Amino acid sequence: MTAVSVPEQFIDAAAGLFDALVPIASDDELFASGYLRGHFDLAVGTLQLDDTPFSAADVITQVNSTLAQAIANGELNSADQQHVTLIWQRLQQLAA
Repeated sequence: MTAVSVPEQFIDAAAGLFDALVPIASDDELFASGYLRGHFDLAVGTLQLDDTPFSAADVITQVNSTLAQAIANGELNSADQQHVTLIWQRLQQLAA
C-alpha cells in the first residue's frame, strides 16, 4: 500500500465508526464521539495542509497531542474523558 492509501483507509474507517455510533450510542457517547471527531478531523486537515505524505500513525500522534492538551486545559470532565478514551482506543485499532 502507498503512503496515501493507508491514511485514506483509516480516515474512511474512522468516519464509518463515528457514523455507526449515531443511532446506537448514549448521549454521553454521542458527545464524546462528536468531540473526538472534531479532534480527528482537525488532525487530518492539519496534516493535509502540509501537502506531504502522512500515515495513520501521524494522525494518531496528532490526535493524541491535541487530546492531551484539551484534557490538560480542563475541557473534559472525568466521565467525558473516559468516553472519549474508549472511543479513541476503538478508533486506533482501525489503523492496525
